[in-house]
Amino acid sequence: MAQSEPSYIDYETFLDPDFSPTAFANSLVIATNNPSDTPLDLSTPLSRVLFDLQEVDTHIHTLTTKSAIPLLTHTKDQADAGQHIVDEVEAQIASLTDGYQRLEKEVIQRHREADEVRIAVERLWETVRIGRSLGRCLLLGRQLEAQMAEVGTGTAGRKEDHRAMIRVANTLLTIRQLLATSGPGEEGEHLTKLNLITHLQSSLFTTSDSALRNRAQQIIREFSMSSLAPSPAAPATYAQSEETKSRTTCAFVALQLLSQPLLLSSLQAYLRTSLTSSLASIARALGSLSTLDRALLEVSARCQNIVALESLLETVKPHESGAVEQTDKVPGQDMNLLQPLLNALDTSSLPSFFWRSLAEGLGPRVAELVSRGGVSARALKTQRERVRESIRECVFRGSQGPGGLKGREGAWEREAAVMVGSIVGSLGR
Repeated sequence: MAQSEPSYIDYETFLDPDFSPTAFANSLVIATNNPSDTPLDLSTPLSRVLFDLQEVDTHIHTLTTKSAIPLLTHTKDQADAGQHIVDEVEAQIASLTDGYQRLEKEVIQRHREADEVRIAVERLWETVRIGRSLGRCLLLGRQLEAQMAEVGTGTAGRKEDHRAMIRVANTLLTIRQLLATSGPGEEGEHLTKLNLITHLQSSLFTTSDSALRNRAQQIIREFSMSSLAPSPAAPATYAQSEETKSRTTCAFVALQLLSQPLLLSSLQAYLRTSLTSSLASIARALGSLSTLDRALLEVSARCQNIVALESLLETVKPHESGAVEQTDKVPGQDMNLLQPLLNALDTSSLPSFFWRSLAEGLGPRVAELVSRGGVSARALKTQRERVRESIRECVFRGSQGPGGLKGREGAWEREAAVMVGSIVGSLGR
């Protein structure tokens, strides 16, 4: 707003952005006082400042008085414009509120209802899925019960279905895999939390697994195909031999399906039992040479059983569901159940392992017998040649296997030499 009359006040000084009140007051004091005056006169600069303030106040009063109506008019126009804007905004807010309420009713509320339906459907589907898995598990349990009834217990007077052991092992594997798939979204999820499944695990699945393992291990322990063992019973017929092979093969496959390490430990236990029995019988027979022929015949029979066991294991391929280690595979050879056992025993042949292990155990026994002296030691030294030939014949006879052809002595010369050396070598000259 332009000034209507001149003013002596220097407005440019006060409007300068660099204006300093302290510097301005100092300049007024210096301008109204002599620098040599001891008492400073502050009344004069103060009066000037007050006069300037009064002049500014008078000027403002004059301007506002003359421009009161335009100022009021401008203020009223601004207030009316603001009220108009408020009215328009309130109308828009009301429209938005109505739109939101309509949206909430038509969309949000329906979405809540649809979400509740979705949750209900998901829970129903989860229940149906658990029901299907439970039904499958119960079906497998019923199938397992029927198959276990077909598995023989080794008792007389009951026909045994050997292949039922493999069917039971496969069913147990299926149940085990079903219960193991317990991750989110998998078939066996939540199954182990059901009381019925927990009861089946303890009353059926675990007991059936244990019964099958025991039956298969029993068959392996009782495996015998040799006709050399002295017995009043007639030699086994071809049909009986084939029955034994079939029964034992099924036991192999069943154990391999359930647990490859369990199969290996059962076979190793069979070999240890044969070795322990043979070692004890030969050690006793060396103290009483009249029983040597019978003892060596029994040892040959045990070795023939081991030869038959090796031949049988070589013909059995591992089931693809069984846990056969890949490291057991030998390049250039088809995988079978014999190779893992040979690798575990660190040998190339079960009969060779039998004879060498037996010779290793016989050495200390013979040395102890000789060190004690007496009639037994003297008889053993006197008949060393007979003992030598009997031992060699025992090794050759046992290494042929059941029904094996003669004339294969050369293939077992080293084993025969090791056996003879373990006994005759300890007798001295």
